[in-house]
Order: sequence, then C-alpha cells, then structure tokens
Amino acid sequence: MTVLQTKQLTLTPCTPDDRADFIALESDPAVMRFLNGGHAVGKEESDPDATFLMPRGTEPYVWTVRRTATGTFVGWICLWPETATLAELGYRLRQAEWGHGFASESAAALVNWGFERAGYDTITACTMAVNHPSRRVMEKLGMRHTRTVAGPDIFPGCEQGEVWYELNRADWKGG
Repeated sequence: MTVLQTKQLTLTPCTPDDRADFIALESDPAVMRFLNGGHAVGKEESDPDATFLMPRGTEPYVWTVRRTATGTFVGWICLWPETATLAELGYRLRQAEWGHGFASESAAALVNWGFERAGYDTITACTMAVNHPSRRVMEKLGMRHTRTVAGPDIFPGCEQGEVWYELNRADWKGG
C-alpha cells in the first residue's frame, strides 16, 4: 500500500493511531444508518459476525482519509481483494464531511490505484438500495448496477435489498 494524494485529500494506510477516529465514526448513528440501522458501535464493541468492515487500524487494504490542508479526519476507504483480479471498494465518511465530494474524490483515487498498480480487472461495491448518496458515488466512478440482492429485513430500508455495482478495467476511464 502507498500514500495517495488527491486535490484535497491524503489517503494513508491505516495505523493503530487511527483507531479512535474509526470508533468515533462508528458511534455516529447517521453514519451507521445503512449498515446496521443506526446503532452506534461502542468503543470496545466489535461484532465478529458483522457483514460490514469495522476497521480498528490494523487492517490491510484500508486507507485513512484526511484533508491535506488541515489533517482533519474525513473517514476511511478500502479496496479489499476478493481474488487476485477482483476487489471490493468500501468507504465511510464522517457526517460533517458529507456533501463535499470527498467520497467520490477518494474513491476515484483508490479505483485508479486498483487498476493501475494493484492489477485488478474488476472492482465491485455494494450498498443498501435506499442509500442514494453512496449509489451516486459508484455511478460517478463509472460503475454500473449489476444486481440487487434481498437481505434480512432487520431495519427500515432493508426490504429494498442490497445493490451491487461493478467496474471492469475495459470500461474504466482512469484519471
């Protein structure tokens, strides 16, 4: 993993020093809304059966996202390898950082890295069907919706399912 720089952001491989920021992020019900229905994750609480990533600062393939100018914690982003040629994109941003284009900016940098440096042929991402902001990020990246999967109806919005998007190297525009 390497440090990635965008116009406004610096993405660095996560470290244990990022743990407090990650836990604070997971304590925000608005951030967790489409992951577990908005239940805050306690400081020492970690669900080993969670179907979503809850980084603590030691995970490979997870970058910490900070504003370059101020060092302010924005969130985290990952490109998790499923196979040698397929990786899954994931991201979570602080609520205060929503609406600034940071998800799209950091995701574009990581997707470019994934195709240019990591050698992936396909990058996927998923979210709840009702998570329209996240879906827009995926679409801005050039990803296309490939399927909707029914899931357990455990909180409002789940009944609409989980949507999967993907981008293949051949369709990637780069830059």
